[in-house]
Amino acid sequence: MRDEILYTPEELAQKLKLSKYTIYEMIKRGEISAHRIGRSLRVTESQLETYLMQSRKAENSYEAEIVSIDDEKFAKIIGISGDVYIAVNTDIEGSANVTIKPEDVILSLEFLKCSARNNIQGIVTGMEELPGNYKVTVNIGVPLIISLTKHSVAEMGFQLGDTVYAVFKAMSVTVV
Repeated sequence: MRDEILYTPEELAQKLKLSKYTIYEMIKRGEISAHRIGRSLRVTESQLETYLMQSRKAENSYEAEIVSIDDEKFAKIIGISGDVYIAVNTDIEGSANVTIKPEDVILSLEFLKCSARNNIQGIVTGMEELPGNYKVTVNIGVPLIISLTKHSVAEMGFQLGDTVYAVFKAMSVTVV
């Protein structure tokens, strides 16, 4: 277990630029998890990170169980058609939330032999053209959203139904 920073509700209020009364209400409503230590409340850095991830509706955010397999750590996510294992770099064990930024994932039309620990096969299930890029959804057992430039989509010729590989480093996966 890592050493965690503990915040008082007052410190958290200052950090988030809110009143301490708002923080107490958020804890009371269960929006922010907290620990009761004696008569005091404390919020860990992990609890704050979890709240921030959930509040901004982070894409590619999953509940997972961190497991060790052959001396390597994986986030085991319950998927549509079975469990999805994502290689992670963490000291955390047990239940966790994992997030992967859409811009940290690359797509390949074939298995890519590289140092990235995650090279996961999936099917393109969605393509949304945005003003500056594309948001591509790939089903890897769970929906994974990838941000690609229009040039990349055109050059690679990605289409709905294509089999692709989502490639990203274990260190690109945030675990809290």
